Amino acid sequence: MKRYMPLILIGAILFIAGGDKVFPGAIGKASTQTRTSVNNFLIGRFPTWKPKTNPYERTERELRETEGKK
Repeated sequence: MKRYMPLILIGAILFIAGGDKVFPGAIGKASTQTRTSVNNFLIGRFPTWKPKTNPYERTERELRETEGKK
């Protein structure tokens, strides 16, 4: 079984990556659905990153104060 594991893994990756273009009918649709599920899973694992601070806030505040003094 260990011998065939790399071949099975490569076959699964190829099926997910381009099976809908190669296989007709239901098998192609299964490939598309699998790829969509994998994409949604991976996107869900990494939430959007939002910075906790505004790095330019201090500079903008100083500019407003400087313009107000003129």
